[in-house]
Amino acid sequence: MTHDHDLVLRPTPAQTEAALNPPPGRNGGDLVVETLAGLGATTVFGLPGQHALGMFDALRRSDLRYIGLRVENNAGFAADAYGRITGEAAPLLLSTGPGALTSLAALQEAAAASAPVLAISSQVPRAGLGGGRHGYLHELPDQAASFRGVVKSVHTVRSQSQIPSAIEAAWTSALSAPHGPVWVEIPQDVLLAETAIPVVTGGDAFPEELPPRPELTAVAADLLSKAARPAIIAGGGVVRADASGKLRQLAERLRAPVVTTPGGKGAFPWKHPLSLQSWIEDRHTTDFLEDADVLLVVGSGLGELSSNYHTFKPRGRVIQIEADLGKLESNHPALGIHADARLALQALLETVTERQDPAAPERVREVLAKVGERIAAQELTLEQDVLASVRRALPADSPSFWDMTILAYWAWSAFDAKGPNHMHSAQGAGGLGYAFPAALGAAAADPTRPVLAVSGDGGALYSIAELATARQYDLNVTWLIVDDGGYGILREYMNDAFGEATATELTRPDYVALAESFGVPGVRTSPENLEQDLAQALAAPGPSVVLLPAVLRMFAPTHLGRSD
Repeated sequence: MTHDHDLVLRPTPAQTEAALNPPPGRNGGDLVVETLAGLGATTVFGLPGQHALGMFDALRRSDLRYIGLRVENNAGFAADAYGRITGEAAPLLLSTGPGALTSLAALQEAAAASAPVLAISSQVPRAGLGGGRHGYLHELPDQAASFRGVVKSVHTVRSQSQIPSAIEAAWTSALSAPHGPVWVEIPQDVLLAETAIPVVTGGDAFPEELPPRPELTAVAADLLSKAARPAIIAGGGVVRADASGKLRQLAERLRAPVVTTPGGKGAFPWKHPLSLQSWIEDRHTTDFLEDADVLLVVGSGLGELSSNYHTFKPRGRVIQIEADLGKLESNHPALGIHADARLALQALLETVTERQDPAAPERVREVLAKVGERIAAQELTLEQDVLASVRRALPADSPSFWDMTILAYWAWSAFDAKGPNHMHSAQGAGGLGYAFPAALGAAAADPTRPVLAVSGDGGALYSIAELATARQYDLNVTWLIVDDGGYGILREYMNDAFGEATATELTRPDYVALAESFGVPGVRTSPENLEQDLAQALAAPGPSVVLLPAVLRMFAPTHLGRSD
């Protein structure tokens, strides 16, 4: 009898020849790029630095495509988006010390959004490892310590023979549910030294599956089948698991209304009769969810935004499916099912009993009507018109990336993503500067569709240097910059809280002239002309900038005074 673990893959004649007679001039960096290529990587992002030059020199001997950004944090955002769009681990090549540390904010966002980023950093020479103060350039007592609280796993290499296995282990970690960023660091002398190790010709890194426990899904299916008022909250885990189709099947079988979180945008069809859309920050939606006798939460930790700022107090039974063990029942007691969303939804589909509830669509319409009436009473026509113009201008299959700006906060609730994995924002960690470099990473992943980035003028200044990247690689990204003269949302918060804003007003460049100085076409638009100007920019190949001078306001929150 032959067991799977007894099988050994035999090398091909070409692999044997490469192993016995490796080409001259290879170094430790070649082992890095060969391993990445063997695992299936085709594109890497990054920024060179003195200690990392061995890796970057090896790139010219490989077939990997390199997209070099101007700031390490932006390179991290680009890798994050590449991972979200493709579902593959996105390699991010960085240097030591300041170069490595500059990527931390991007890796925090990747961790919060479960984006698979494989960060590979150089280190000081091996003699400098271990916390001694040797005075090497960029030296830190423990560089990896800065990343352990951010990434899924840390892998420190100390010899060339460790490189392929360390990168394979990191690759597996990044792509095992829940996806996330991982960290590999390799000393400078290990990267630079000539190597006699055979050419890495393949990879064997299979993500671990995370199936649900059958006794838990049996109980969950029974609860849902017998529920009088079931409802579903769909989070980002549904999108990442490519489980939108299974979610729809389950919702229709149960006649259960579905609301998506900001991270779960597009996981359920916007115009479906059971769709509560994404108004999860609205009290009318919160009241509806609280009234559910069985609430199924899929791929969400019910964090701050998804719980209407922790004012959500469910009265019924909660079933939570979550791949991140740390988020399971972290905010509400539940029947916690630690599993990948796709596998868990499939298990439920196989065991639930179909429900009859012809009144469910009418209850959904009533909630959406109440939400609409609340927004209409606030005289926010400009904001709604601007968002509608963006939606009409953007092709239905194009992805969009949104910075932490007022228009994005509107989009979390009111924007129809038109499909799963189409709308992304920095709402996981909440850092500025995400949208444009992330859009560049998405354009590198799929050059066949135009990509939209949306920033405020404050966030735009974080990533303005990447106009050079967009032009250098001719990436098909249109950048909409809403210029309100400063940090608009902070201005609102401070005015509301203190009666006056401080440190929110900004001196800005002429964004159109600045874009054109990079060789990127730019246009100044108005709310009336936005749809036409944005559509034209998206239709033109290559990068472009559309500047919209406008002061937008947020709709009134519904959670204040509701913390009890």
